[in-house]
Amino acid sequence: MTDTVPLVIVGSGPAGLTAAVYAARANLHPIVIEGLAAGGQLMLTSDVENYPGFPDGILGPELMTKFREQAARFGAEFVTADADRLDLSGPPFGAWVDGRECRGDAMVLATGATARMLGLESERRLLGRGVSTCATCDGFFFRGKPLAVVGGGDSALEEAMFLTKFATEVTVIHRRDQLRASAIMADRAEANPKITFRWNAVVEEVLGNGSVDGVRLRDTTTDERSDLEVGAVFVAIGHDPNTALVRDQLDLDEGGYVVTGGDSTRTSVDGVFAAGDVQDHVFRQAVTAAGSGCMAAIEAERWLAAREHHPVG
Repeated sequence: MTDTVPLVIVGSGPAGLTAAVYAARANLHPIVIEGLAAGGQLMLTSDVENYPGFPDGILGPELMTKFREQAARFGAEFVTADADRLDLSGPPFGAWVDGRECRGDAMVLATGATARMLGLESERRLLGRGVSTCATCDGFFFRGKPLAVVGGGDSALEEAMFLTKFATEVTVIHRRDQLRASAIMADRAEANPKITFRWNAVVEEVLGNGSVDGVRLRDTTTDERSDLEVGAVFVAIGHDPNTALVRDQLDLDEGGYVVTGGDSTRTSVDGVFAAGDVQDHVFRQAVTAAGSGCMAAIEAERWLAAREHHPVG
């Protein structure tokens, strides 16, 4: 069975669902392949206090439910499964989901990025309860507490410096004896009186029951264990863009993110647009993802309209 519509959207985080709202209202009859893990990274976030329009905050899953309901209200169709394969040699561009073939005259790729984690059971158990991958999102909740950041690159130090606005102290935990970060970032962090470093250390366990009380560290040179009391742990060891389906079909940057042109969501394939964290390794916020989803839908609509007036082939 093949379904062909003006627009197929792959992904259902803030970018994909905002694109779906705009596309559905423009009568593009979008099919949204939302995936089994529908809703994106906000599904792992307990409280969201920095999304405009919710002065008292909102739960991440509740916010994404509202996004989805709004898109459905205007006629977006949802496929709750992961895409097995994408074909960007069109148009029409193809997506295969559980044996169903969906084709769109245009496509928006909004598959997001996945934060790298430490791989600990305690980390999974306390994710959203004091374990976080986003200081900008969650730092405010831990005012007046000692905090920890795991990592040694520029992102980790940016997180640490941001957290000094709220924390009594920020401890950067790094498995080596020197930072991977750029010299200017390292100098700034080392000069900040609120930031201390635990060198040659790895987190073996996140401590706490229901909320984070601390971390258990292992010294990589001596194997000695020690506990560090903190109110939250921010894991900043990188993100992996979800681009496996398009790796050989779209231009990607050295980090694997989709390359988009200038002030646009256009990709290297005419008629394919990318929005959200799959192409944004700088901001990675729900509101910026939603904004780029809006851009992608509008650009897709204009591209389709231009094609109708100037058909190709």
